[in-house]
Amino acid sequence: MGHPVTHTTRSRLDTERAHFRIGGAWQAPCGGPGGPYTVVTDPTGRGAVGQVPDGTPEDVSRAVAAARAAFPAWAAADVATRRALLTAVATGIREREADFAEVIGAEMGAPLDNALHAQTRLAAEVFRSYADILAGHTWEERIGSSQVVREPVGVVAAITPWNYPLYLAAAKVAAALAAGCTVVLKPSCDAPLNAFLLAEVFADACLAVGAPGGVFNLITGSGAVVGDALASHPDVDAVSFTGSTAAGRSVAAAAAKTVKRVGLELGGKSARVILADERDGRTVKDLDRAIRVALADAFFNSGQTCTACTRVLLPDAVYDEAVALAAAEAGRRRLGDPAAAGDHLGPVATARQYASVLSHIERGVAEGARLVAGGSAPRDRIPDGLDAGHWVLPTVFADVTGDMTIAREEIFGPVVCLMRYRDEQEAVRIANDSIYGLAGAVWCADPLRAERIARRIRAGLVTVNNGEFNVLAPTGGYKQSGIGRELGVHGLLEYMETKTIQW
Repeated sequence: MGHPVTHTTRSRLDTERAHFRIGGAWQAPCGGPGGPYTVVTDPTGRGAVGQVPDGTPEDVSRAVAAARAAFPAWAAADVATRRALLTAVATGIREREADFAEVIGAEMGAPLDNALHAQTRLAAEVFRSYADILAGHTWEERIGSSQVVREPVGVVAAITPWNYPLYLAAAKVAAALAAGCTVVLKPSCDAPLNAFLLAEVFADACLAVGAPGGVFNLITGSGAVVGDALASHPDVDAVSFTGSTAAGRSVAAAAAKTVKRVGLELGGKSARVILADERDGRTVKDLDRAIRVALADAFFNSGQTCTACTRVLLPDAVYDEAVALAAAEAGRRRLGDPAAAGDHLGPVATARQYASVLSHIERGVAEGARLVAGGSAPRDRIPDGLDAGHWVLPTVFADVTGDMTIAREEIFGPVVCLMRYRDEQEAVRIANDSIYGLAGAVWCADPLRAERIARRIRAGLVTVNNGEFNVLAPTGGYKQSGIGRELGVHGLLEYMETKTIQW
């Protein structure tokens, strides 16, 4: 298939893919094994990681037909069988977690610890969580003379991005399968290789539990071709998309042609409100820790997290001290090779995103924000031998105002905007002054006061202090951050129809 590529991953891993996973078998694209393909490149600049075939609308139709053929048997499968499949997939991911972490790190630049824990083990946890949810889920209820029944919606198209490729696939695929749906997964062209490992796990899991092979199908290709064909396909009953708001609009428009159900998790420009101590309004308990937590959140995964709180709102009384602390904290953080373990930042995942991040930094300076740390990485801050990669230093802007581009647009890189406020009312107003509403955070020594502010933030997920992520609780956006919810029971219900039987 094309010319051989030089891989950065171990040779025992198959990263030169020529086939899709359709109907329980590896099938060549309609154009044949020598047809068009996408080369996946290493964001550190080492070169090619692997390659995958470019699908066509004809390939999409084959995958959808396989999912449709498998749907009746899977929809009729009992809870024990569904739980067995989800558990087997979770186990398979954990058994191959080193392979998954290595491939994810190579294709999108996540450092090893991130790729292992946040990318891979979290995905396994999601599959296992749905097996647990099914154990106690109620599928029917009686309301007077009516029986209300929940049934699987049908064939689901899952379209996922490159920033958390395996975890975000798990959030969609696990919920859909738990509901009794069958799935066609289309991963991002920039990080598709981990999805082929997932398909291998599914192949073993389906065989082990006797599930139809067509419950999980994998096809790769561009969003403009494969994504659009999936979203508009008349035999796809629901489409779930995670990505940019602009791309989400396109998916929704394509899906509207056949009036199918649409779930969207889109962009964010989330705010973290650090509250002054209520007694005097002039101090913040553990301000240094508050800043460390804020920057750890914003810089994690090189800032490529939809829910990252990249606007940090600070009270006037501590603003200057907080800026100094943030600049120092950002300066302590280092860039590092994704293949290495440790607490460091990897590169920005793609050349296009790298150019966008640098452009936003330039725009911030031009519009009058004060750059107190970071920017484009000089050669002496780049890991040895990797100077061709997409490296951006942990970046902090101060004196950011709400009319600036960097305060309004999702940068999706390691860039934090420090903004000042005078009182709680203004803090809430600034936090909600966005077209987005995906996430938020509140820091306060008084948890009741923090909760009061959290309830006023118009976002789908608000973290109080250093709250832990919970795979059993729903995530999703207000406003232009999306439609619907993922994870937990609420995520399961997104893939169900509700039927009333009258007596």
